Amino acid sequence: MVGAFTLIFIGGGAGIVSGHDIVAVALANGLAIGIMVSNLGHISGGHFNPAITFAFLMRRRITGALAVAYWIAQLAGAIVAAAILRGLFPRDQFLAAVPHAPGFGDFKGFVLEIVMTFLLVWAVWATAVDPGGAFKSIAGLAIGLTITIDVLMGGPLTGAAMNPARAFGPELIGGFFGEGWIYWLGPAVGALLAAFTYDYLYLQTPPSVVGTPESGVDEPRPGDAALD
Repeated sequence: MVGAFTLIFIGGGAGIVSGHDIVAVALANGLAIGIMVSNLGHISGGHFNPAITFAFLMRRRITGALAVAYWIAQLAGAIVAAAILRGLFPRDQFLAAVPHAPGFGDFKGFVLEIVMTFLLVWAVWATAVDPGGAFKSIAGLAIGLTITIDVLMGGPLTGAAMNPARAFGPELIGGFFGEGWIYWLGPAVGALLAAFTYDYLYLQTPPSVVGTPESGVDEPRPGDAALD
């Protein structure tokens, strides 16, 4: 709940106070998640995004009961953060915290949210899930920077939510649900694509080392020709 609250309060708040400064908004969102993952990853795994939790559930990495508990906490944190922001700013300013896709189109926004969430969840799997990754060392940095680059590109187009809670809290408090479906379905699809693809490619069967008995072949290694 604290992690989701921080994302919506800082990320959404930056959208309100920084105007059209996309760099400020991207850094606010990326730093908020990067810091919270580093702070709280050892407690909850850094589950601040319902789409990521959904991917964990579908890959049977968490139980259904825990997923529901995370979803409740994530949405509650988002609603509380949005409510505080609404209390600080008039509605016309507050709506800048609501992700939407004005003039970009629902379908194109849907596709963009899939791609951006895929990149985010790929970073999560590569650093926090993969046993060969380095969760304690770089997960927060990698995940936060992935959000930053996503917002730099997609922020002006869809708000770059990549997270149903990031959209839902401000939508509910602001009473504005324009293009709202893309922020539920897009991140869910992108998260599943990344999780299943990474698991299939890298976590189902450990790759064999070229030239070992397990591989059955004795192929030249990259750089052998140069050494010769």
